[in-house]
Amino acid sequence: MTTVAVFILCMFCAVPVAFVLILTAITYVQASGNAVLFDSFAQQLFSGLENYGLLAIPLFMMTGELMNEGGMTPRLVQAARVFVGGFRGGLAYINLLANMFMAAIIGSAASQIAVMSRAMVPAMKQEGYRPGFAAATTAAGGLLAPVVPPSMMFVIYGVLAQLPIGDMFIAGILPGLLLFGAFVIVVTVIGIAQGFPHGQWMTRLDAARALLGCLPASLIPITIIGGILFGVATPTESAAVASLVAFAMAWFSGQRLTLPRLFSLFRRTAVNSGMVVFMIAAANVFGWVVVYEALPQKLAASITAITSDPFLFLLIVNAMLLFVGMLIDGIAAVILVTPILLPIATGSYDIDPFQFGVVLCLNLVLGLLTPPVGVGLFITSSMTGIRVAEILSALWPFLLAVAIVLVALSYWPLLSTALL
Repeated sequence: MTTVAVFILCMFCAVPVAFVLILTAITYVQASGNAVLFDSFAQQLFSGLENYGLLAIPLFMMTGELMNEGGMTPRLVQAARVFVGGFRGGLAYINLLANMFMAAIIGSAASQIAVMSRAMVPAMKQEGYRPGFAAATTAAGGLLAPVVPPSMMFVIYGVLAQLPIGDMFIAGILPGLLLFGAFVIVVTVIGIAQGFPHGQWMTRLDAARALLGCLPASLIPITIIGGILFGVATPTESAAVASLVAFAMAWFSGQRLTLPRLFSLFRRTAVNSGMVVFMIAAANVFGWVVVYEALPQKLAASITAITSDPFLFLLIVNAMLLFVGMLIDGIAAVILVTPILLPIATGSYDIDPFQFGVVLCLNLVLGLLTPPVGVGLFITSSMTGIRVAEILSALWPFLLAVAIVLVALSYWPLLSTALL
């Protein structure tokens, strides 16, 4: 009870999650009287970092930063305009498709929402779309980032679950397409109801120029996913090559990288990746204590007493995760709940770990757009000047679509595992 009390107190006092996990582990060791565990505490903390796959985290972050510096976002938007710009409500479809392209490059929902809010919302408002809908579409498109490979959350989950990160990326392809399709249906229905303006197709010459301008950006996902699928490189090696390609693109994009800008970019990458890696190290200690206390087995006994159906178990987990994601950052939540819930899912219900990882990551990232925290809502609001309440009122159809996709992913494992 002392350990639980410390955990809850630290969380409500806004202590950084990494320190919450470490303090909780220390409290348990002290309260349990097993002081001998302190002898291997530092070793357990360090062993959480002894994973080659963790190198992919700073490399993917740096790739995203370099893409932003290279001004690739407008080019991706123009490329999306080639394919869907002529439909009624074309700019809304462009928004979603550009988000899809960005998700295959950045891999971070919060970063993607910030970038796309600046790029798309003013343009949609100028063409007559309601401000709340424009912001909601952009924010919802950011949810593609943790599912469409490469995904930062998939890297972290793969490390914690000891799964091949490349296979985890492949498991996210079909769910990413399914989520994109669900958002397209939402926009289509709203467009019919509200009478969106007609779009305009680009001329062949303009379309060719747009696709040619986007060609360098397409090398990033091709490098990452292609290298993994064909066995040419590991995810970490693919991330290194992608960051090199992104650097070359940023250098020759006309927005010359000066030394101060490069220093700022590397500093942001180091700080952000350092926080994530430290959380993973702390999670290893927390997971060590959880296993020592046999918490997964005790929780499994409680849940299996309720149901033995894997689908019902995943529905219960989805409800729990939705609540957790409302209060805790998605990456921190993945680090927190994976050591507890994954052994139950695989051991007691024989759920495929790749299916569970896709459901877990998509569910937890919903917290970006749900009160009371809703960091993604505040990012969109600050970037666009649109009130959070107005964005939220237009966002609920997209959240409903995500909920339906989550139920489908929970019921049909093949949606996550068919390509493996």
